[in-house]
Amino acid sequence: MSLRLLNVLPLAALLGACGDAPSSHAGRFPLDVTMSRAVANEVHALQVSVLKNGSGRSCTELQRTCLNTQVKREDLVVLEDSRGNEGRALRFTVDMAALQNGGSQALEVDVPVGRDYALVIEAIAVGSPSRFLGSSCNYLQVVNSGNNAPVLAAPLMLTEQTCDPSIAP
Repeated sequence: MSLRLLNVLPLAALLGACGDAPSSHAGRFPLDVTMSRAVANEVHALQVSVLKNGSGRSCTELQRTCLNTQVKREDLVVLEDSRGNEGRALRFTVDMAALQNGGSQALEVDVPVGRDYALVIEAIAVGSPSRFLGSSCNYLQVVNSGNNAPVLAAPLMLTEQTCDPSIAP
């Protein structure tokens, strides 16, 4: 199947505050990822990153190629997943069977309390090294330690590149 189909298929991540009470230093965002129909079998993982100074960045530019080739490591905030794994980027294996059957995949990410962030979700292909398929970018104006308003992520933009999107913890 052509990767060009990813351009027209929606990738939605719903961000909302729910679940256990977050610490005073982080706001928890469960991410529900859905795809309307089968996409290229090459999609293996989603990599979630959050950048400081979101309003000073162009989402269009950030989506052109691997995030790690465009930003400094210190521009990425440290995130934590529901298992306590921390990193400047968190990867989640895609459950294609569930997504192809109209289901969704739940992910949870703790984001440090703050203002003016950009959320980037990169689609990663199977292989070694990893390969960038495309990404989604949204601005997060405020992350509170309490309830956060839901955010619907922008559609995945296909911009397959030969770069390795891996970001060190």
